[in-house]
Parts: sequence; C-alpha cells; structure tokens
Amino acid sequence: MPKDVNNAIAIQRNYYTQTAARYEEMHQHEGAGDPAHMDFIISMLRMLQARTVLDVGTASGRALRTLKAAIPELFLCGIEPVAALLDEGVAYGNAESGALIQGKGDALPFADNSFDVACEFAVLHHVADPGAVVAEMVRVARKAVILSDANRFGQGPIFLRFVKLALWKTRLWGTFNYLRTYGRGYIITEGDGLSYSYSVYDSFDQLARWADRVILIPAEITKPASWLHPLLTSGSVIVCALRER
Repeated sequence: MPKDVNNAIAIQRNYYTQTAARYEEMHQHEGAGDPAHMDFIISMLRMLQARTVLDVGTASGRALRTLKAAIPELFLCGIEPVAALLDEGVAYGNAESGALIQGKGDALPFADNSFDVACEFAVLHHVADPGAVVAEMVRVARKAVILSDANRFGQGPIFLRFVKLALWKTRLWGTFNYLRTYGRGYIITEGDGLSYSYSVYDSFDQLARWADRVILIPAEITKPASWLHPLLTSGSVIVCALRER
C-alpha cells in the first residue's frame, strides 16, 4: 500500500487520460485484447447461460464489443473511472454494445446480485486495494466472478519465482516490496502506467469463500517451460469463481 493512495490514483488516471486515444493500440494483446482470453470467457458465459455481464474497469469498453459480437443477446455494462477512456469508447462505437458508466470498482453503483457475471480484464494490478474491488464484484454477481489478471509468482526466472513465493508464504513480501519500490508500493512504466505487484492468487481465498467452485486457467501467451502448477508457470491467469447455489 503506497503512502499516498490518492496521489497514486491521480497518477494512474492522468496516465490513462493522456494515453486514451492510443489505449486500444497500446494494449491490443492484453486482457480483453487477447483473443485466447476472450474465447475462453465467451465459452464460460455460454456455459453459465449468462444474460447480464458487468465489466469492471472497462476502459474503452472493447470487451463489451467483443462479447456482444459473440453473444448478441447479452445485456452488457462497463464501468470505468477515467472519463477520457469512456469518450474513446463512445468514439469507437463500443457504447452500442453496452452501457458505459463512469464509476469506481470499489464502490459499484449497483444493487446486490445485479448481474449474472462480474468480470475484470487486467485491472486489479493497477489497484492499491484489489480486495475492495473483488468484494464489490462478489456483491453484485449472481453466478460468477471472473478475473483475468497478473500473477507475480509466474513472472521472471524460475528461481526468482520460488523466491517470491517463499517471501509471500513467510509474510515478508510486504517488507520486500516496500524496499523494492522505495516505500511507494508501486512502479511506473511507460507502457502500463502505475501498477502494483499483484497476483490473482492474492484474491483466491476471498473468491473461494463466496464460490462453490474455482477454476484456474493459465493465460500466458508464451508456452510454459515446465509442467508445474500455473502458480509458477503463467504470468497471467484466468480465475473463474462459480456459484452454483
């Protein structure tokens, strides 16, 4: 957690405001821009017989466009805090696929159980408190919560992956990350703006308490170098938390 969360939020939103016109080009192979990710999500939505879907942190709403093209009967809604990205979504025609609403993922303006499925694509690693966003997604979802996001434990050389896992398990990761980021808790890159060290496995217990079944799918574009668990073999993972009750 950074010293000044509000300052971190301002930095991130300014970054996306400045790069909004190039958002889909810059992130065309990430999250909702990855055809393999979306094919799996579409199959899952069909299996669940979903009729209503919320995309948290929708950016320009490109996920809505893809999902609507595949399943025309879906009612789709995307929520996004950065107005410039929503403006780009309207310009792209994405608003024709679903409602684009300005709002925050940790304070969703919807009643409990409002959507069959709540999903996010590469958003949580930009959030200081991903647990707050996941809690809101769980609250508004009836059938499933789907995360498609980063996995710190599957990134870097294999030795480093084991080191990161050991630091996490011994509860030393927070101290290490504090030192690594000079107390800020985040890093800033040209291609991704402000981001935190996040893994979808950080949210596993939270989702497992709500769901009856949790499915983990390695989503790394490159071929894994070993047969180890996706925890250590994939830098991004799709998590489908399904509620069958």
